[in-house]
Amino acid sequence: MDIYQLIQELVDKGINKQLIEREDEVYVRNQILSFLHLNSFTQKESLSALREIPDILEEILHYACQEQLIENTLDEREILSSAIMNCFLSKPSTINHTFYQKYKENPVEATDYFYKLSKDSNYIQTKQISKNSSYKVDTEYGEIDITINLSKPEKDPKQIAKEKAAPSLDVNYPRCLLCQENEGYKGRTGHPARANHRMIRVNLLEEQWLLQYSPYVYYNEHCILLSSVHRDMKINKDTFSKLLMFVEKFPHYFIGSNADLPIVGGSILTHDHYQGGRYEFAMTKATDDFLFKIDNFPNVDCSILHWPMSVIRLKSKNAEEIVNLSDHILQTWKKYSDRTVDIIASSNGEEHNTVTPIARKKNGIYELDLVLRNNRTDDDYPMGIFHPHHDVHHIKKENIGLIEVMGLAVLPARLKEELIQIENFLLGRSHQIADYHKEWAQELKTNYKSQLNISNIKDLLEREVGKKFLRCLEDAGVFKRNKVGQQAFRKFLELL
Repeated sequence: MDIYQLIQELVDKGINKQLIEREDEVYVRNQILSFLHLNSFTQKESLSALREIPDILEEILHYACQEQLIENTLDEREILSSAIMNCFLSKPSTINHTFYQKYKENPVEATDYFYKLSKDSNYIQTKQISKNSSYKVDTEYGEIDITINLSKPEKDPKQIAKEKAAPSLDVNYPRCLLCQENEGYKGRTGHPARANHRMIRVNLLEEQWLLQYSPYVYYNEHCILLSSVHRDMKINKDTFSKLLMFVEKFPHYFIGSNADLPIVGGSILTHDHYQGGRYEFAMTKATDDFLFKIDNFPNVDCSILHWPMSVIRLKSKNAEEIVNLSDHILQTWKKYSDRTVDIIASSNGEEHNTVTPIARKKNGIYELDLVLRNNRTDDDYPMGIFHPHHDVHHIKKENIGLIEVMGLAVLPARLKEELIQIENFLLGRSHQIADYHKEWAQELKTNYKSQLNISNIKDLLEREVGKKFLRCLEDAGVFKRNKVGQQAFRKFLELL
């Protein structure tokens, strides 16, 4: 398509999405022309009102590569794409002002506005996200979510070579992928483009925090709340206060924190941050195994969840009491050892016990889940005693972080093709199964025998992958769901 038609189509789509007004048309168009080294414009009509912004951008990027304005690498394409979409966005102060004007009417209106803006501006990579393979699997714990993550583009050899050849820059800016310094940052080789990135300022405990959405959302309104200060993650009493304060401000969202220790923590432990959103996970709907009370906290209802991991749920109308009890549980757990179930609080000066906390507010009642975690390793389990064990690594061997804890498996992209090869094997077709899947594939063939056919093979494999993910969660549970494990759990509760 003619480049002038593409530019006009993008501008018209920006007006249609209410990113800009009609009065902004010439200004925004001229900004885009400058990025494409065009000194004039021939008026054209948009040929399609049906295409979305990512599709139009893709053709403009193709033009830029053809004209050798940029190299055809992931980083350079994203830098140009982000810069073009930044033309459609207001400054952070204006966006924050609009957000809080809408917040006065209703917090839902405010987040709806910001989520739509983040998608329409292509900061949230909607086209890439649509490539993910997602489904639900029914289990004894409810419907868990399985996602094969295909959204983040893989680096091609040219991109990898460019990163390797790039000079080693003594650049500590932005300090990390989450820092506030990313807002509006152009990007560079090895650091993502963020020109079209905006954040909402949120005050918690007299500190400024920043609300944004994940560029590759794994569930509805998947948001990140990050400290304006670059500091290591730490779970403490203030953490519980901030989580409950956030759901007080945004009661339609949950908010949680990854654990603050390696192995059981998330992928970024060097910047204090939480994750939240507007989604109900299987763990949210989990039933209670049993209820109990803790002395000195009569207004807090406590329960152990029917869940593969070890979860204490606290409920109360009084946020302060939940915070105080959560701190009591955390401090007790951090020092707790029970060698009969392989729990040791510390060794060689290293702490092993922590929690993954998740907060909600329902019908005026605060709810805080504390998932007990331990990151100890030994010779038998060098990646973690309470980490997915070796026999499930062919499906997932990465950390069980906040999202997985709640019942959403984020599985590696390699599985898409690998599961097709397993299908072929089970149906007696030509196949190329990875070595690490062979034992599992043969086990499936033996167990299902004559039941296997082309009409049920996909559903069968989806269920079996779900079972493997449940095993990952069970491995990560510190008090196993057997007689010994549950007796040990009650022993810990007695100490509380």
